[in-house]
Amino acid sequence: MLNMLKERQQLLKRAMDLVASSILLVGLAPLFLILALLVKCSSPGPVLYRWRVVGRNGVPFVGYKFRSMYVDADWRKSELMAENEMSGPVFKMSNDPRITPLGRVLRKYSLDELPQLWSVLTDKMSLVGPRPPLQSEYARFTDRQRLKLQAKPGITCLWQVNGRNEISNFDEWVDMDLQYIQTWSLALDFKILLKTIPAVVLGKGK
Repeated sequence: MLNMLKERQQLLKRAMDLVASSILLVGLAPLFLILALLVKCSSPGPVLYRWRVVGRNGVPFVGYKFRSMYVDADWRKSELMAENEMSGPVFKMSNDPRITPLGRVLRKYSLDELPQLWSVLTDKMSLVGPRPPLQSEYARFTDRQRLKLQAKPGITCLWQVNGRNEISNFDEWVDMDLQYIQTWSLALDFKILLKTIPAVVLGKGK
């Protein structure tokens, strides 16, 4: 009975993702256009960044974000590894010099994340779920860290609404993702989504 309940909730979760992403992609189309023009005019390079990440069960896919960094960002990353503020296989730097001035605003209010709604629509991501790691990061994951990909990755998660700017140990982040997977319910998804709204409005992004 419990498994049947979870199955129905998963179907409802997918239905919610499908409806919400469709409505938001259409409703936010004018904002997408404005942001695209701002990115194009603010620095040389493409409007969208091809985000090479790993999804559920380790399946790689390409998502999209509004470009928030200079075009040479990926090549410069190796020069900045000594400044990494996150322990483990992921990279995090508060004052990353690769981020454009506009990119800092986009990231602060999570506007760079909006194109990920396409990945939700195409069933590669969910509105709520563990954040997908870069393919290069996933290659360095331990067996335990890979358990976070038992669930479909999401645009927002427990880590994002519970102090992502304060967490510097990747295993703490993994603990939150595993907690989400083990205690998952539609009610938990709604709770995370409700917490995401003030986090975005108040500019508590990266």
